[in-house]
Amino acid sequence: MLTLVLSPFEINHTTVTSIAKLMSGIIILTVPTIAYGGYFLLTILAGYDKTALTDFQKAMFRAGHAHAGVLVLLSLIAQVLLDNVQLNAGMVLALRIAFPLAAILVSGGFFASAIGQGLTQPNGFITILYVGALLLVASLIVTGIALIF
Repeated sequence: MLTLVLSPFEINHTTVTSIAKLMSGIIILTVPTIAYGGYFLLTILAGYDKTALTDFQKAMFRAGHAHAGVLVLLSLIAQVLLDNVQLNAGMVLALRIAFPLAAILVSGGFFASAIGQGLTQPNGFITILYVGALLLVASLIVTGIALIF
């Protein structure tokens, strides 16, 4: 018989706060848009949609789609983790918003920077991606430190 040893960690059975539930619900409602994006990308890559895209554009769309999925999952996890930090309410709310906003900006930056006829390098909208990445990194650092202390 296999037994799972959790020591020195314990499972704390607590309820999720109402704001974490609200934010999680909103975040989950974005997943159908990611699924539709995956469908659209699949139709292009499979050759069913004859939209003319360069290899650069296809790569950026793939990256945007992948980042959207991963960062939305991170945003959901962050909502629960933020229930367990000792920060003022305003900072916690800002972090709750920052995680999904970063997901939108990073993935949106990939898409926006590749929109245009025959592009082979990012256009000026690549700045959106960098702003999202900075927001994500800052949110991760603040949340990580708050969880440790």
